[in-house]
Amino acid sequence: MPLISVVLPVYNGEKTIQRTIESVLKQTFSDFELLIINDGSSDRTVEIVTQINDPRIRLFSYPNSGVSASRNRGIAQATGEFISFIDADDLWTPDKLAAQLNALQTHPDAAVAYSWTDWIDESDRPLRPAGRSTASGKVYEKLLLRDFIESGSNVLIRRQALEIVGTFDETLPPTEDWDLWLRLAAQYEFVVVPSPQILYRVSTQSASCNVWKMEAVSLKVIERAFNQAPTSVQPLKPQVLASRYQYLTLKALEGALERRYGLVATRFFWTAIRHDPSWLRRSKLMATIWAKIAIALLISPKRAWRSLKQV
Repeated sequence: MPLISVVLPVYNGEKTIQRTIESVLKQTFSDFELLIINDGSSDRTVEIVTQINDPRIRLFSYPNSGVSASRNRGIAQATGEFISFIDADDLWTPDKLAAQLNALQTHPDAAVAYSWTDWIDESDRPLRPAGRSTASGKVYEKLLLRDFIESGSNVLIRRQALEIVGTFDETLPPTEDWDLWLRLAAQYEFVVVPSPQILYRVSTQSASCNVWKMEAVSLKVIERAFNQAPTSVQPLKPQVLASRYQYLTLKALEGALERRYGLVATRFFWTAIRHDPSWLRRSKLMATIWAKIAIALLISPKRAWRSLKQV
């Protein structure tokens, strides 16, 4: 049996799936299985996958049910002692699995290893680095304040820990990742690999996500966490809400700037300030946020893209 099971959910991923698979197959650590969960794709995804000849690949096809259900289906099929996930448009550096496995083997009390993330564009060109968290050990409070894992393509998890805390909550997209990391952090230690090993793709299709739904499910995750959190953690709730609304503000202003995103970003912004007025001290960030909000509210989408390049 392989030591690691890699779960790759995909829905209509013909543009990127081959490069993603190649980044997994090129890992310096080779004792893994790659479970590709086809989530009802109607494009050339299955054709592309079946043309890749590697005995470590196992392909499963199901009706479309979403990324959480696909990951859970992959977990059910997995045979490895450790489980990792990668989305169908992201990439790994060749040493990702080896470094994270070494981190977990070196820290037997840890159940989750994570690395740093860099953002890339649709042509694999680097955009900018994401967060550079160094949190290790008991990280529950830090993870409540900010989801420093940053994507589902990041972690390597001991299978036994997933069996204890459960899998992805399929009612919570797109914050089901954060919910699972919090449940793991409540019981287990984390360990960081301080190296950018996850290449997270930003595309024009994914940039303007459903921030309204993200707000609703984020509040569910926060309420669930604080209903179960010890008394010592309860005073953190205003900070957690402030941090989440700061994130939602920035998320609403990614990608195409439209009036509806400007309006919701304004509401998110003032909610964040109500919980944490100190955010106003970041003058450069405030200028950028309000410039983008003004563009979204006052300018047509085509002109907004031209103006955005100057912000």
